[in-house]
Amino acid sequence: MEDVLRPLIVIGGSLAITLFIGWAVDWLLRRVDARHPETPLWGHLRRCRLPLQVTVCTALLSGSYDTTEARVVQEHGAAIGQVLALVLIAATAWLMVRVSSAIVESSYFRYASSSAHDPARVRRVRTQVTLIQRVVAAIVGVVAASAMLLTFPTMRTVGTSMLASAGILGVVAGVAAQSTLGNLFAGLQIAFGDMVRIGDTVVVDGEWGTVEEITLTFLSVRTWDERRITMPVSYFTNKPFENWSRGGTQKVATVFFHLDHTAPIEEMRERLREIVQKSPAWDGRDWNLVVTDTTPSTIMVRALITARDPDDAWTVRCEVREKMITWLRDAHPYALPRIATAPAAQAPQALLESERRRERERHDHFARFEDGLRKDAPRSR
Repeated sequence: MEDVLRPLIVIGGSLAITLFIGWAVDWLLRRVDARHPETPLWGHLRRCRLPLQVTVCTALLSGSYDTTEARVVQEHGAAIGQVLALVLIAATAWLMVRVSSAIVESSYFRYASSSAHDPARVRRVRTQVTLIQRVVAAIVGVVAASAMLLTFPTMRTVGTSMLASAGILGVVAGVAAQSTLGNLFAGLQIAFGDMVRIGDTVVVDGEWGTVEEITLTFLSVRTWDERRITMPVSYFTNKPFENWSRGGTQKVATVFFHLDHTAPIEEMRERLREIVQKSPAWDGRDWNLVVTDTTPSTIMVRALITARDPDDAWTVRCEVREKMITWLRDAHPYALPRIATAPAAQAPQALLESERRRERERHDHFARFEDGLRKDAPRSR
C-alpha cells in the first residue's frame, strides 16, 4: 500500500497546490483589472493561467518525485526525471511567450486607444508589435528546443563537437539558407523601416489590395475581390511598389473622358460640381475639370476629385464616371465621340474644271514632245 499511497499523495498534493495557485493568481488579476480598467495588461495576463499551472505542477513533481520510496519510482527514476525536465522546459517557454505577448499587446492597445496619434502611426506600431511577438516566440522556441536537447547526455557530447566546428557550420548554413535569412532580415527591415504596414493600401504586380498580415518570411495582401496574394517579404525590399497609405491617407481621384470637339466644357464643370457635392465619398477639399489633350477626332477631358482615403477615391471615381456619361448621353449626345461613316464631300465645280484644264495641258505638252522626236528621227539617219 505504501508503494501506491506515496505517489498518489505526491501527485494529488502537487495538483491541489497547482489548482490553488492558478485560482489565486487569476482572482488577483481579476481584482486588479477591475480597479484599473485603463490598463489592459492584467486582462491579457489572465491568459497565462494554463501555462502557469503546467509549469508549477511540473516543478512540484520534479522536486518531490525522488523523495518517494515507491519501487516503480526507483526503477524508472531517470526516465521520469527526464520527462519532467522536458515538460518543465516546454511549459516555461510557453509561459514566457504568453507573458511577453500580453505585455506587448497591452502596450499596443494603450497606444492605439490614444486619440493623439494618427492612423498611419498606429498601423506602423501594429506591424512592429506583430513582428516583435514573432521574433520573441522564435527565440524562446529555439532556446527551449536547445535546452531540451541538452538534457540528453548523448546530445551534450554532440553539442560539444558542434561548437568546435561552429564556424564551418555557420558558413554552410548561411549559404544553404540564404533565401530564408534574406526574408528574415527583410521582415525586420520592413517592421522598423516603416516601408509597409498592416492595413496599408498597396499596388503590387498590378494588383490593388490591403496588407493583411506581415510575418518574418512572407506578407499577405487582400485584394479588392477578396483574393489573397502571398509573397516573400524580400519582394518589398528589392522591387518598387506603390504604397497609397504612406504619408497620409488622402488621395486624388482622376477620371478621363474622350469626347467630341463640340463637348460643352463649362456645362460639364457645373455638372461635376453638382455630382461631387452630393457624393459622400468627396472630402470637400478640391475638384476641377480641364481639357488635357486633343486629337484630330476627340479631346481628352480630365476630372479631378479629392477623397479621404483610397477606398473613397475609387468610389468617387466610379460615381463621377457613371453619372457624367449618363448626363452626356441624355442631355448632350453630340458630345460623345463618333466614327464618321458618311462619304466625303465633293469638291467645288470650279476646282474640278481647273484640274481638268491642267490635265489637258499636260497631255498636249507630251503630245508635242513626241511629235518632235519623230521629226528628228530621219535626220539622224
